[in-house]
Amino acid sequence: MRRLLILGSTGSIGTQALDIVARSPEIELVGLSAEGAWEQLVAQASEHGVRRIGLADPDAGARASEIWAGGEVLTGADGLVELVRESEADLVLNALVGAAGLGPTVVALTEGIDVALANKESLVVGGELVMALAEATGAQIIPVDSEHSALHQLIGAERPGTIERLVLTASGGPFRGRSAHELHDVTVEQALAHPTWRMGGKITVDSATLLNKGLELIEAHHLFGIPYERIDVVVHPQSIVHALVTLCDGAALAHLGQPDMRVPIAYALHYPERPDVPLARLDLVDVGALTFEQADLEAFPCLRLARAAAEAGGTAPCVLNAANEVAVHAFLGKRLPFMGIPRVIEGALERLGAERVHSWDDLYAADHEARAVAGELIERAPARPQ
Repeated sequence: MRRLLILGSTGSIGTQALDIVARSPEIELVGLSAEGAWEQLVAQASEHGVRRIGLADPDAGARASEIWAGGEVLTGADGLVELVRESEADLVLNALVGAAGLGPTVVALTEGIDVALANKESLVVGGELVMALAEATGAQIIPVDSEHSALHQLIGAERPGTIERLVLTASGGPFRGRSAHELHDVTVEQALAHPTWRMGGKITVDSATLLNKGLELIEAHHLFGIPYERIDVVVHPQSIVHALVTLCDGAALAHLGQPDMRVPIAYALHYPERPDVPLARLDLVDVGALTFEQADLEAFPCLRLARAAAEAGGTAPCVLNAANEVAVHAFLGKRLPFMGIPRVIEGALERLGAERVHSWDDLYAADHEARAVAGELIERAPARPQ
């Protein structure tokens, strides 16, 4: 029996994970958490017989405590830490969004608990320290992103030293093929209309700017220990090939499958076993064609900025992530135009540069400073056209 704690259970990844757990008698659910969606969280806990839940928003936690008599409600950042530490879980699925997911990842790894990682920011912000912590405690990090899950499976079958390059694929988002000029007046509604995947608002906007693929580039570097110059990104609109590796003998291996997050989620929750997943099987004749193209870095400068921050190292990826979170929030609130997102990120990187990281405190300080700088840049930016 595997004991599972899900952080971020009310989001897209979390709700799909609960569907998988419901069909997996070998998994025992020991806890759930959410940011502030307390009514949905309480309903999930009641449905799945969970006795401990956590809410990052203290007000939401207070409301849940008043209504729910089915167990214990933990609130705030300290409550999430307690939820992880005292869960006695074998596996924590971290499906939290943004840099807020770093702390719970660190706590789980410190306790020697394996982490099914859907929170890519944990590695973008704290990559070297997080990986060193996992190595020190012996806890495993099993990626949940479809691209990294594919790479995990492809690389695991190869002997050390045989991998030459990694290739991450990107759908291209809703604006593939548009020029930079054509992106100035796009709306929030257009940015949220992803052609392939169904995700939360922040991640969907990151996909539209291709910043999401830049974050995945950094995540892949830390997960698999491959230098940045040997990691490529190509646009693949069908989203059938999730990742490729090229080998020392000139061969290439690809992981193909339907664009359905249930597959990598189930893989992570059951690893090293491979469970049945009830979805339509891939039919290449039905797909018809698989196409690939270079990313347009002029129209989508966020990918260029992410690679530059990755190669600069130190606090630069942390600054990149924090500035992006603030900028995307402003765009969703219609306080910043779409192309203002990369301008805010670039401004924060230019202002703050890359400092060496000696401790977690260095990262938290960089995150705080980057958010302040991004806020200043947004205040001075022209408003998004209505």
